Amino acid sequence: MKRAFLFPGQGTQVVGMGKDIYEKYEEEMLNQTKYTQIAILTTSLAILEVLKSNNIKAEIAVGLSLGEYVALIYAGIISFEDGIRLIQKRGYCMETLVPDEKYSMAAVIGLDSSKIEEVCNEMKKQGKFVVPANYNCQVQTAISGKLDAIDETIEKLKKAGAKRIIKLNTSGPFHTSELKAAKEAYSKELEKISFNQINEIKVIKNIDGTYYQEKDNIKEILANHIISPVRFDKAIKLMEKEKVEEYVEIGPGKTLTGFVKKDNKEANIVNINSLETLENYINKEK
Repeated sequence: MKRAFLFPGQGTQVVGMGKDIYEKYEEEMLNQTKYTQIAILTTSLAILEVLKSNNIKAEIAVGLSLGEYVALIYAGIISFEDGIRLIQKRGYCMETLVPDEKYSMAAVIGLDSSKIEEVCNEMKKQGKFVVPANYNCQVQTAISGKLDAIDETIEKLKKAGAKRIIKLNTSGPFHTSELKAAKEAYSKELEKISFNQINEIKVIKNIDGTYYQEKDNIKEILANHIISPVRFDKAIKLMEKEKVEEYVEIGPGKTLTGFVKKDNKEANIVNINSLETLENYINKEK
């Protein structure tokens, strides 16, 4: 069976996530206080370790934003230690090196991304900052921008035919040019890291929805990742083209399999986010 592992990003976290898995399968990495601040990453990695110990693997790995680092660790392109170090630095840069403005994000549902881009470009011509930041799937795109511009854009998008718009509980202009200072600071951290050769596990890049290749400058890609929109919609199309038979989301929430299902109603999806779902999946695969 051709399987893809999907790893969620920030926004899926819940209090107590991974606790039941930790209690049953005690992972050394979850027992170190310095790692608790990156709980999503360690929750996904802890589940992965249990799956690997049961010889359950995937040919393809993809994450959303933060989740891309889990995919790179899973594929052995980044070591666990370096992945932890990068995520800590990345989070710090994205949180602190932001212009002193009020920002917001909103998920736009049921409107083609080309129309969303058109409306955002109209706002740009008026000197108002708002851009598409996350192309989640064909029917959902998240926009990011300055607070007043977001509110005005939401009204324009409603008039353009959006079925639903949800303001997101985030204040940073993630995956936009406003994080240029964060990108530059993070680039210096990336220079300290050694990346391993790409192997048989294929990892899909957020920035363009294609596979990492040997010729890629991974440091440049991960730095640009901070200021570039996430193209998870293209990742879904690539996995469909590759005839993935099972999509397994590993970590808190059900966000990514939800995106897959919106674009591909027939997709066979699995969510592993608790001890019960983990053990049920392992037992099914035996």
